[in-house]
Amino acid sequence: MPEPPPVADGGNPLLRGLRILDLTRLLPGPFCTLYLAQLGADVVKIEDPDGGDYTRTLAPELFALVNRGKRSMALDLRKPDDAERFRALAADADAVIESFRPGVMDRLGCGYETLRARNPRLVYAALTGYGHTGPWKDRAGHDLNYCGYAGVVDQNGPAGGPPVLSGFQIADLAGGALTCAIGVLAALLGARTSGQGCFVDCAMLDGTLALQATTLATLRALGKPLPRGGDMLTGGLPNYSVYECADGRYLALAALEPKFWRNFCLAVERPDWLRRPLAIGGAGEALRAELAALFKSKPRDEWERLLAHRDCCVSAVLAPDEALATEQIRARGLIEDDHGKPAVRSPLRFVGAQTATLAPAPALGETALKASGR
Repeated sequence: MPEPPPVADGGNPLLRGLRILDLTRLLPGPFCTLYLAQLGADVVKIEDPDGGDYTRTLAPELFALVNRGKRSMALDLRKPDDAERFRALAADADAVIESFRPGVMDRLGCGYETLRARNPRLVYAALTGYGHTGPWKDRAGHDLNYCGYAGVVDQNGPAGGPPVLSGFQIADLAGGALTCAIGVLAALLGARTSGQGCFVDCAMLDGTLALQATTLATLRALGKPLPRGGDMLTGGLPNYSVYECADGRYLALAALEPKFWRNFCLAVERPDWLRRPLAIGGAGEALRAELAALFKSKPRDEWERLLAHRDCCVSAVLAPDEALATEQIRARGLIEDDHGKPAVRSPLRFVGAQTATLAPAPALGETALKASGR
């Protein structure tokens, strides 16, 4: 059996020695297991021999990005022999992660109860849109649907305008992938302590709704949410908003606390603004208009040079390629070279432990994995 992807030596091994069988595809599940691979787990993608993960052909660069450090094994679980091979592999694994609709794995003879009978310590995570219970459990969906149902889309966009899509997949990645990773890690720790695994039911709708902390706080305080673009962290406050600059690019003003607002007002030589109310809605519109006029007087990068070091929470709104080139990202060593193309290392830093150095994404079925032995 080939060796798992290498993990740098030194200190705490983190997840090294854990084997995770990953039946997920597209984005949420593979992003979840990418984080686990970055932390040292041996992640084996179980893929249909007929093309494998859809993303291999639909978005090859996305596949290459989120499947680094994994291995691939081609199994058709609809075939009895391959299903039995999978069950044998699961008997020696620490975790299984799948993203099929509820009931699919049971019909294939590879559901949680079947696998658990062979391996009581197994952690089995099901990452789905709506979970394994409730009247919506069998519905199809994608990130936009889950965000729509969780109230996120309703709150995204400028005041008075229509809802807008997020720039990244909130439900897929934060509500789904990262929430699922937390659940898997908690279950693995519990299995190590108790000797018993468990079923982790992670719904992307649930995880996304749980992220709505500020909106829920407003709902608790007022009995209803504020209109789109009207809450204190969605554009309602003039001192926490985005403004256009002279060159058509944008600046983020986030001087939320009084000390930062004071530093900003002094930096732009407008101490009179310190006497103005920082209020949402119509009470703040006059100040918003004056701020808009001010920021239109200089290009973005000139404002950045003037204000970034004045302790006032003002920053340039960067395009993604600009973000990769910043001195902060370079100093943190966050970007690595993946065959001449940028990739992001684990965003976590450890003292006394090291994350994994990831190999490129695997070719379909390149791993010859045995059912027993590590």
